[in-house]
Amino acid sequence: MTTEPLTYTLEGTTAVLQMDDGKANALSEPMIGALVAAIARAEKEASAVVLAGRPDRFCGGFDLKVMMSGPENAKALLRLGSDLYTKLYGATLPVVIACTGHALAGGSLLLLTADVRIGTAGAYRIGLNEVSIGMPVPVLAMELARDRILTTELGRATLQGTIYDPEGAARVGYLDTVVPATEVLERAKAEAARLGALPRNAYVATKMRLRSKTIQHITETLEADMGGLFSLLDGPR
Repeated sequence: MTTEPLTYTLEGTTAVLQMDDGKANALSEPMIGALVAAIARAEKEASAVVLAGRPDRFCGGFDLKVMMSGPENAKALLRLGSDLYTKLYGATLPVVIACTGHALAGGSLLLLTADVRIGTAGAYRIGLNEVSIGMPVPVLAMELARDRILTTELGRATLQGTIYDPEGAARVGYLDTVVPATEVLERAKAEAARLGALPRNAYVATKMRLRSKTIQHITETLEADMGGLFSLLDGPR
């Protein structure tokens, strides 16, 4: 039985993080806490990070039990999630994701935070399904999508709640490439080694020029957006 939701392994100069909670790899408080701690550790001892799930499951998004247990619990989890996403998006080393299976809602947002995303070929579902389940897309998700999803596909990906297979996800911007399941982790490690060999100061400075405005906007609007989000959810549908 899985006792820890995340394992951390240092392979050479690459930190390999593997999520496995035995279920959907939901973004629970323990999972988020483990990821934030692992990123901080990697920034001290590694040159790049690989984040992976287990076969067939990458991440199912925020823990629904918590999200459905009341507005205050949901807001607290969303605050933790926002901190995770912004730390990944602004990480001071390259972040490569091995998307090993389904990545929905908050799971698909993890893909949008990484520098390179290697997807697993197969009958997997990837995307932001919030509108289709009756939830507005929060500013956090919208801004990450605006940065990474093709402009011509942004409406379908957010407003219409479109879910993609891996090849479609690569076409619109959730993934960069799709490979067989037997190759996904090694391909991600190879990409991490390649990016980790780049001069770190230049890499970080360029990343912040590219992403700092989005990170700042997400941080500054989080509380107001959550207030509006939950007032909409409490109202008539």
